[in-house]
Amino acid sequence: MFTRALVRPPGRSLVEGLTTANLGEPKYHKAVDQHAAYVEALQACGLDVCVLPPLEDFPDSCFIEDVALLTPRCAIITRPGAPSRMGEIGGMREILSQYYAAIEQVQAPGTVEGGDILMVGSHFYIGLSARTNLEGARQVIEFLKDYDLSGSTVPLQEILHLKTGIAYLEENTLAACGEILSREEFSSFTILPVPEEESYAANCIWVNGTVLVPAGFPRTSGIIQKAGYPVLEVDVSEFRKLDGGLSCLSLRF
Repeated sequence: MFTRALVRPPGRSLVEGLTTANLGEPKYHKAVDQHAAYVEALQACGLDVCVLPPLEDFPDSCFIEDVALLTPRCAIITRPGAPSRMGEIGGMREILSQYYAAIEQVQAPGTVEGGDILMVGSHFYIGLSARTNLEGARQVIEFLKDYDLSGSTVPLQEILHLKTGIAYLEENTLAACGEILSREEFSSFTILPVPEEESYAANCIWVNGTVLVPAGFPRTSGIIQKAGYPVLEVDVSEFRKLDGGLSCLSLRF
């Protein structure tokens, strides 16, 4: 169960964020409204949400998941793989020290983004992607070992981040799509296959029994509901324009 979340609203510089989506420029005011509704959804699931100030110097900083990994036993500050995002970790140690006594930090030449890390109980799957390299993953795994946690790597070929294509819904169940469906690492799980045309919805999040799903993907919502999960749809269309999804917008712990 989660009790808290950290979020960071988008700044006006959001329109300059990194993207491969080709969905047009995000609308700032609409993104702010969507972010506020996202916070309300987290609160409806029982979370105490701390809203940090926007960082205008960093257009992608609303995707706060990428700058830290929060485990039940320690926090790990990452080192984003996109050069324009490396400065987003500034100030995170001070923020996280309000909640964690044990804080570690990934160092160069390692790069890791939180979107590549999937927590399944006490084990953490780490996607090796364009943003997370082997050295970064190695450092994270070593940190996890120090706190009696474990980690392993998952090489990626097609998706931006591991959690672009997979979500852990507890109860040994995954929602997944694309290249993830054939990965041996996940063969022991019950997999809810997300339709290819709704692949964006694979980035959903389990929050205290409810699954938050991006609005506009009815087949995926239906599959998850049929599996027995309450579903709460949240519109994050403006963040999709920047390759961002539901998990990217918060650090839940």
